[in-house]
Amino acid sequence: MIYGGLLYFSQVKKQLPIGIFDSGIGGLTVASAMRKELPNESIIYYGDTLHLPYGEKPSNSVREYATGISKFLVDYPCKAVVIACNTASAVAFNAVREANPGVPIFNVIDPVVNAIDPAEKAVIGVIGTRTTIRSAVYEQKIRAQYPDIEVHSMATPLLAHMIEEGFFKNKISETVLHKYLDDPLLNAVDQLILGCTHYPLIEEEIRAFYGDRVRVLNSAELVAKSLKASLLELNLANNQNHVLDHFLVSEYTKSFEQSARFFFGEAIHLEARNIW
Repeated sequence: MIYGGLLYFSQVKKQLPIGIFDSGIGGLTVASAMRKELPNESIIYYGDTLHLPYGEKPSNSVREYATGISKFLVDYPCKAVVIACNTASAVAFNAVREANPGVPIFNVIDPVVNAIDPAEKAVIGVIGTRTTIRSAVYEQKIRAQYPDIEVHSMATPLLAHMIEEGFFKNKISETVLHKYLDDPLLNAVDQLILGCTHYPLIEEEIRAFYGDRVRVLNSAELVAKSLKASLLELNLANNQNHVLDHFLVSEYTKSFEQSARFFFGEAIHLEARNIW
């Protein structure tokens, strides 16, 4: 009887949703990649639009926001939580894990570092928010695995603001992006890490700038594949059809609703819920 009860509990836990959060629309790129890679999983997405962008906030504030949202998602309940923000992954990952013992917590940095091709004389470029770049988390993790690899990191603070306001795949985004990528620091890179979950939305423009000479590492796709492998390893993968995708924001914005519908269709349910 107990054995049957354990099997039932295990199956129920597998069917719980995965919680994902970011300060805005960037994490939707991760959620969208997860929907394709993990079609049976349900998603609860929390966009902290009240405090966006995290990349310009003090680290202690980001840790406060991240731990609060993660606790909300765990209590929802969610079976796992994905920090779909490079800034929060860089400065709050350990705090979020400590705040939610026993719950798998995933960041968006480790899967990208693990996907680097350690070719001889490789030069890795990293672009991201000021807080992410200032934390040097990518540089530290890359050099821990590959001590001889050269890393060129550069803050590109305008990009997340630009994307959040809907300016991508147009002349404005092209001008701003080219201004950054033309910098000598990024001219010699062989592989470029998109160190912000907003940036997959301009990946096409980045690839057009570099052509075939630079390998672009898309964090959204890499995180989704890594998450799939981890859920299977933890015996948490759902083998039944997904039940729902629920989207919450701390403050309603029209741009978030439009972006969510761009990724997930017109039928999404967006709810404003300020947990602060």
